[in-house]
Amino acid sequence: MRVDGRDIPVTGSLLQPLIRRTSDIIRVVLAALWVGVVVAASLITRPEWLALERSVSNIVGFLNPDQSNLVYLVYGMAILALPFAILIELIISRQWKLLAGYAAAGLVAGLLLSITGTGLSAPQWHLQVPDRLDTFLSQFLDDPRWIAMLAAVLTVSSPWLPTRPRRWLWFLLLAFAPIHLVVSTVVPARAMFGLAVGWLVGAVIVLVVGTPALEVPLDAAVRVLARRGHTVTAFTVLHPAGRGPLVLAAAIDGPERELIVELFGKNQRSFGALRQLWRWLTFRTSETAALHGSMHRAVEHRALLAIAVGELGLAAVQQVAVAALERGWMLYAHTMPRGKPLDETSDDELAGVWKSLAALHCAQISHGDLRPAEIRIENGATLFNGFVNAEFGASDKQRQSDVAQLLVSTTAIFGREAAVRTAIDTLGEQTVLTAASRLTKSAMPAGIKKSIPDWGEVVAAARDEVRKQTGQDKIEAEQITRFSRNQIIQLVLLIGLVYVAYPFISAVPTFFSQLRTANWWWALLGLAVSALTYVGAAAALWACASRLVSFRNLVIMQIANTFAATTTPARVGGLALSVRFLQKGGLGAVRATAAVTLQQAVQVITHISLLILFSVAAGTSANLSHLVPDATVLYLAAGVGVGIIGTFMFVPKLRRWLSNSVRPQLQEVLGELGDLARDPKRFSVIVLGCGAITIGQALALWASVEAFGGGASFITVTIVTMIGGTLASAAPTPGGVGAVEAALIGGLGAFGLPATIAVPAVLLYRVLTCWLPVFCGWFTMRWMTSKDMI
Repeated sequence: MRVDGRDIPVTGSLLQPLIRRTSDIIRVVLAALWVGVVVAASLITRPEWLALERSVSNIVGFLNPDQSNLVYLVYGMAILALPFAILIELIISRQWKLLAGYAAAGLVAGLLLSITGTGLSAPQWHLQVPDRLDTFLSQFLDDPRWIAMLAAVLTVSSPWLPTRPRRWLWFLLLAFAPIHLVVSTVVPARAMFGLAVGWLVGAVIVLVVGTPALEVPLDAAVRVLARRGHTVTAFTVLHPAGRGPLVLAAAIDGPERELIVELFGKNQRSFGALRQLWRWLTFRTSETAALHGSMHRAVEHRALLAIAVGELGLAAVQQVAVAALERGWMLYAHTMPRGKPLDETSDDELAGVWKSLAALHCAQISHGDLRPAEIRIENGATLFNGFVNAEFGASDKQRQSDVAQLLVSTTAIFGREAAVRTAIDTLGEQTVLTAASRLTKSAMPAGIKKSIPDWGEVVAAARDEVRKQTGQDKIEAEQITRFSRNQIIQLVLLIGLVYVAYPFISAVPTFFSQLRTANWWWALLGLAVSALTYVGAAAALWACASRLVSFRNLVIMQIANTFAATTTPARVGGLALSVRFLQKGGLGAVRATAAVTLQQAVQVITHISLLILFSVAAGTSANLSHLVPDATVLYLAAGVGVGIIGTFMFVPKLRRWLSNSVRPQLQEVLGELGDLARDPKRFSVIVLGCGAITIGQALALWASVEAFGGGASFITVTIVTMIGGTLASAAPTPGGVGAVEAALIGGLGAFGLPATIAVPAVLLYRVLTCWLPVFCGWFTMRWMTSKDMI
């Protein structure tokens, strides 16, 4: 590189990696989303859009026919001349290399819009001017290929065009829709699609080819440093530009022999804005600092914090320059960090590290990113570097975050016992205990996660050591995010509940009209029997857990379990909730999972046994085809099963998971089954509890049938309940909604029950056994969460 007559060598690549060009990636994503919106609007709601466009056109279309034709002609000629204007502008600015991208964008956009079901469709453009000029122009103005080519070449050329011409060209192209509305013409959907596709093609080409923002203004950086008295003789790239800045080591002929130069471009600005937005959305307001209005302010803030820390004698660097460069770049230069990194020092320096942090906090300054690389030791003094997330006038929470981060860093280097003991001796037990509530994965910044191997285990070790040295039974984690994991799960479950309840809600008016003829005493009996199933389920799980948890709380948990099980496919939410409850009750993870698995195994065995018993007792040959899935479904289920088995056989991680996680639980279940054989009392409680679930559901359905006049025996209804429930349990819908109703109605019909009785009876049965318990389960689940029972 030659600057002011001097040759300055540059070692390393200055080009930003393709996957780190944030601004260009955002442009591609937005263009792809716009294409999706246009396609969805055209296919789904096109009639509504046409009506809206006509309505708007009637309101704003104030021109008479002659005036409309004149506007159309003027705009058509401008659109026809637009690509040539862009080409002339590029030639005037001598952007010769961009001509290839210009041509490629136009050709690709035109070809994509020429693809039809029978191949490529050539444009029907007649260059011979007809008698009517508007007819000649309309063949371009209404052709999606021409619009797509314009959008593509303008997108590719825009970064290289001067600001004023670029704005006018985009205004001219985007005036397409308003012009059509003013002249009382409906905007062609195909033209809007061409505009979206052209933007997407241009955005992709810009991502591949690059923009002027990728050109690093090193010559301007050299001149800025020279004005500060530092003559640059060479540059060495230490870290290429990515999410963070381009970091270079500058050899200097001046007061310092070497400087660190950090350069921030438009892509760093885009990523920084996205990161600020993400933190604002996900973290509580008290956990985030004030948003920076621009990249200039962010870099300036960092430099000012470094100066403030330097006045305390705790900064590892001195600031040299902060300046805005051309093409939207920012320069931040400082001296090389003094001292040795923390991980290259001995345990004797640990106390000084904590004292320096206390001094920093006394000055109302928080660091925000105390990874080992940002902490340095020089002649026994602790110095800090970085200051990207530093704040002046730090809040208590920000200072607590610093303590938690330093606990993790020092634990990783010096061991947890020494790190925690030194922190307590320096800051006090209460300060460390309060900060320990932030020893969670979500509270750790990205710098610590990247720089410390197995950082999750280190965080857990530090929290456990604080608990041990302070004599606490448990350290409650502080919620720093806007939404906790439980809140997100409950929100997802609630959305699932609304989704699965919609078909039922749509049938409510008809169902309520049929309820007028129902016998409410039978309905009350069905509700009472349904409630007894929760006692049976609780008794079975209580016995499976060796009577180590409260039976009363288990009954309450079964109500909450209804909500969790109904709003998730295959009732996995209910199983997870049962495991969580047992763990909170004092059982280990393996033991709790084994207890739930044991109950499910006995439930399946009991269910099959009762099905065989009642089938023999029924002695019927009724047509059960309504209960048998289609052959395609059976083949599909078999194929999925074989695929899952093959995946577990050939994927090493899954084999290890089977060996390390599933196998111990399976051995636990088999051992429990062996113990059950030697404990008849416990075995009887589990079997009776599981049987009560199946028989109780059958009784509830039978009572619902009787409420609408009856016509089916209890044995028949029991067979339908067990067979229909079993087949519908494989349904992918949460709670088996739709599948359960269809299976039960079909089963009752197969045994001769009229549809006028079967349909309302099944709906009443689902209200008694599903929907009423689900709504009760939602409040029960929230109550148990507040009591820390799940």
